[in-house]
This record gives sequence, structure tokens and C-alpha cells, in this order.
Amino acid sequence: MNIAVAGLGYVGLSIGVLLAQRNKVTAVDVVSEKADLINNKKSPIADKEIEEYLANRQLDLIATTDGNSAYRNADFVIIATPTNYDETRNYFDTSSVESVIRQVIDLNANATMVIKSTVPVGFTEKIRSEYGDVNILFSPEFLREGHALYDNLYPSRIIVGVSANSEKLHKDAESFAKLLQQGALKDNIDTLYMSPTEAEAVKLFANSYLALRVSFFNELDTYASVRGLDTKSIIDGVCLDPRIGSHYNNPSFGYGGYCLPKDTKQLLANYSHIPQNIITAIVEANKTRKDFIAEQIIAQKPETVGVYRLTMKSGSDNFRQSSIQGIIKRLNEKGVKVLIYEPMLENETEFYGNSVVNDIKKFKKNCNIILANRFEDCLNDVKAKVYTRDIFLKD
Repeated sequence: MNIAVAGLGYVGLSIGVLLAQRNKVTAVDVVSEKADLINNKKSPIADKEIEEYLANRQLDLIATTDGNSAYRNADFVIIATPTNYDETRNYFDTSSVESVIRQVIDLNANATMVIKSTVPVGFTEKIRSEYGDVNILFSPEFLREGHALYDNLYPSRIIVGVSANSEKLHKDAESFAKLLQQGALKDNIDTLYMSPTEAEAVKLFANSYLALRVSFFNELDTYASVRGLDTKSIIDGVCLDPRIGSHYNNPSFGYGGYCLPKDTKQLLANYSHIPQNIITAIVEANKTRKDFIAEQIIAQKPETVGVYRLTMKSGSDNFRQSSIQGIIKRLNEKGVKVLIYEPMLENETEFYGNSVVNDIKKFKKNCNIILANRFEDCLNDVKAKVYTRDIFLKD
């Protein structure tokens, strides 16, 4: 099939690579540098499997900034453009998704669009109402940053949201699910069909549950820290219960990244006039955790606080909405000097008014305390300076 993919972040690029194993895929992005890298078989994002597949696998994949040429002859147009949460409107900014939808309708009304971007509950049916019975599906993604292609190759499940009143769309939904199944390495993938609105809710509830789990173990850690208890001993004892398990249990400075902060806030907004307590608590717990961490640092009256990496986790190249930025903001508000070590900012000397240094030796020397959301071996020689809640750091 001819498939176009709009948006080349983790979601769009991973699904483009997956489908390009058996189909002709044209990937579209507004950033020409991304397209150039992909056409030269290099990944613009940090993802081991994407890098390996681009470099070594036979893929029918080209990247372009010309959406018109990509969409005009496509059978499926997969929309994976960013939808940032608008704090003022309490709503995802879906303008990039809607722009692609309008473009496809104008160019190729026969194409079936599949929204992969995270959207508010009810968005897909709202689009169908506004534009008529357009060919549009919603299929949530469940990907981890840095392991996006792996999670497409071995998906936990495939979900396709399809309107009940369209026989054509039901056939298209089955065809799209089959494309994902054919590209995957996992056999017998659980595949669910439901309404688009239910599929949209699945995505927001799944990510909000993960945020809840992160928040739970962070609050366990806060309790242990205040009471002078060993966090790791408690978590080990709790997580040996097979009903609980040992995933998402390593304390941090809060949840962050592309999805969890915005998805929890969007779900909370969708709860307007619906009774709830837990969803509000998830959002508020993340703020409370950052307040607590900042207070622990400020109480030590440091002259200079070093921030080791803005990224969310080891091996990541993303620091959008990273929790440590919330700590930095709180320290700045109290007048604490902050020095940042972040190799991803190799050509920058400042980050929101804070000095950036890319000499690790200079960084270590000039800080009284070093904040590390995740501990790494290069900090071993200054371990006494490091403040982290990472319970899996090496002794």
C-alpha cells in the first residue's frame, strides 16, 4: 500500500519504519533536517531499533517536507503530529492534526486517515461531525521513549477506534490493524476494535494510570525520606507481590516527558462536571513531589546547585517537560544559583537564564550539590555531592 505519515517524532517515525518493511511509506515533517537525516538512513531521534532498521534493513521509506505529494496518492495517511496541552484552554492544541486533516480532505478524499496523535476524548467524532462522514480512524499508541520501534515490533495490544455507522471504515480499520500485525515480530497480538471516543479514553486512562503509579512510589519515597527509612527496602517488599510487580517503581523527581504531564491534565479537563478525586490527585501529586525535592535542596543552603542532565532518563534525548525543570524553576524562585550539565545543549551557554557547561570536570568542581534524576557512573567520584532518589544506583 501507499502510506503517508505526518509527523516524525517517536510515534510517526517508528510506525513509518515498521510499515516500510512491506509498504511504500512517505514520511512528512516540517523540519527539513529530519527528512534529510532519514533519507541518509540516519535517525533524528535516539532509538536503538530505529537507528538499526534505518541503517541496515531494506525499507521502502522516503522523507519529505512536501505534504501535498505524500498525501495525494496515499491509501492511508497516519497523523502523528504533536498535540501540546494548552493550560489556558484546558485542551490539547490539536491545530497540527486538524491542518493535516484539511489538507488530506482537499487533496485525496478517498484516503483513510488514522490519528495516532493523542487527542481529547471525543475529538475524532467531532471531526467527523464537522467535516461530514470523512474516512478517519483513531488508533492510540503505547510507546516508550527510546524504545518506540521495539514497542511497535512487540506491541502490548493494537486498538483501532472506528465509528459504528460505517461499513467501509470497519473494513479500513481491519486493514490498518493487519498492516501493524504484519510489520510486528510478535505473534497473536491482542487486537481490539471500539468507538473512536472509547479508544481516545483508553490512551488517556492508560497514561494517567502510569502517572499514578509513578506518583505512588514517589510519595512512598517522600514518606521514607522524612521518616528516615530505607526506600529501597520498602519498595522491594511491596513489589514482590505479583499483583503489584516491579515496573515503574523507581522514585524520581516526578513524572514528565512527552505524554504523562499533558495526558493527565487533559483527562482531568475531560472530567469536568464528573465526580472524581484520584485524577486531580495525580496532577497535584506531581507538583507536591517537585516542591518536596526543591525544599530538600534549599534546606542545605547550597551556593551552587548543579543539574546533571535535563533529559528524563539515561539514553534519552528528550527533556521536554522533564521533571527536573520544575525543580530548577523552584530553585530559581528562591534565588539559588543553578549550573546545568547537558550535552544535548552543546552550543548553548544558558537555559532559561541558568548557565550551561559541557565540561563535566568543570561542572563537578563548581557545584556544592548535584541533582541527578537518574544516577550514572560518571558521577561516582563525586557521589557525596549527588542528590538523587534513584534507588537502583550502584554502591
